[in-house]
Amino acid sequence: MDRMATYTPSHVYPTPSPSPPQDVFSIATDRPAITVLASSRAVVSGRLTATTIVISLNSGKITSIFDSVLPVSDFPLGTPYVDHSPHILLPGLVDAHVHLNEPGRTEWEGFWTGTRAAAFGGVTTVIDMPLNAIPPTTTVSGLKEKVQAAQGQCWVDVGFYGGIVPGNAVELKGLVDGGVRGFKGFLIDSGVPEFPAVSSTDITKAMAELADQPTTLMFHAEMIPPISDSVGDDVQWSSPPLAPVGPLNEYNTFLASRPPSFETYAISEIISLSSIAPNLPLHIVHLSAIEAIPMLREARADGVKITAETCFHYLSLAAEAIKDGDTRHKCCPPIRKQSNQDSLWFELLRDDDSVIKTVVSDHSPCTPNLKLLPSDIGGKSEDDAGAEKGDFFAAWGGVSSVGLGLSILWTEGQRRGVTAEDVAKWCCKNTAKQVGLERQKGELGVGFDGDVVVFDDQATFQVEPDTMLFRNKCSPYQGKTLKGVVKETWLRGQKIHSTKHGFDAKRGPTGKLLLERRKMQK
Repeated sequence: MDRMATYTPSHVYPTPSPSPPQDVFSIATDRPAITVLASSRAVVSGRLTATTIVISLNSGKITSIFDSVLPVSDFPLGTPYVDHSPHILLPGLVDAHVHLNEPGRTEWEGFWTGTRAAAFGGVTTVIDMPLNAIPPTTTVSGLKEKVQAAQGQCWVDVGFYGGIVPGNAVELKGLVDGGVRGFKGFLIDSGVPEFPAVSSTDITKAMAELADQPTTLMFHAEMIPPISDSVGDDVQWSSPPLAPVGPLNEYNTFLASRPPSFETYAISEIISLSSIAPNLPLHIVHLSAIEAIPMLREARADGVKITAETCFHYLSLAAEAIKDGDTRHKCCPPIRKQSNQDSLWFELLRDDDSVIKTVVSDHSPCTPNLKLLPSDIGGKSEDDAGAEKGDFFAAWGGVSSVGLGLSILWTEGQRRGVTAEDVAKWCCKNTAKQVGLERQKGELGVGFDGDVVVFDDQATFQVEPDTMLFRNKCSPYQGKTLKGVVKETWLRGQKIHSTKHGFDAKRGPTGKLLLERRKMQK
């Protein structure tokens, strides 16, 4: 047996100790202060193996891991112990791209509902995007308002991103000190007036300010390519096409209005500016267009510190299957064709160094009326009566999926050879690293938080309102059958949700706000 850790040098499991080691019993209650989870299958150190995990209830940390399923008799009498075989134990997922929208737009989403939805799907850490809340997280005072709004509402751990907008470079170091996990800026209209797009000048200032800071600079990478040298910063802004290629309720019309060149032009601009801060990690959020992959690979080969993420919806939905008027599928960049999806998967599954490191939800909800759904797809007649139903250009852009991602990825991945180890790499280990939590989150290892997912990889469920725990039950996944069910979600050694008993209302939300200043990555 490979012994990976002990409580004290004098005590070696599996032989029970006649005198329990320190921290095994709670002094106040004389009950075991550990909990033990075991299974014949768990992802530990990047491989699927049998394991027994011991978590301290005092620290919430994993204190021991064994490479076999130990019996309950090997632990002090009364130790909480469950052998979950044959279900898979995964690290708690880290969803590094979620819009929780509180304060200011809590009718769209909020900390309470968004984090409950996350816990339902095995996500134990979410990182909240800086926009769609009012105020946005572009100033230190804005961060403080968001932190205040989150108090006592989070069922999982929550971190925050800061935003870069024109004129806020002076705020960026203060936001780093305040604990933001990274920064995001738009190179195209964000859709909300309080979070305007940045120009090359703004990016230059942000890079110079953050060059030596422990952070990551991320971009919504879409720009309208210039038609001449004289348009200047007007290329930062987009509008619906003046001459659309077809009816505005047809998805192909919308898809044609945001071609791959929007992404490649924006990414080339970011790469061209990277020398301003060569040690600053750069990241492309929600990569959709496969045409950008070669330029990202070339930049990485040239030493540029740049990575990309893609999203569950780009890996599971395809333009050919989107019905006219079904604006639940609208997002930016858009969901592209099946061939594009297949190529994203090809890149993600590369044996060598893929440029796509992480898979996230980009949960970007709104109230159903803003989706302008036709009545035959669930819209209501009173929803924005002045707007055309099913208009992909007028509808709010964003896909709601927080808490469904693990099952979406598993369902689609079954025909592509995806393993539990792959999922843990893309959605746990690498997302934790992206936001500077690689010493605390994303792995089942000694010293890491005891965040554990019990995953039934064979069970299925249908996506309906009672399995969409986010605030507004409006998602392109509604009615779909997904494979893979999260049976239990554990946060720092405490079970926070199970399919059998739901949430522990008596204990309430126990998520922490992750506000410790990031450390420089090696």
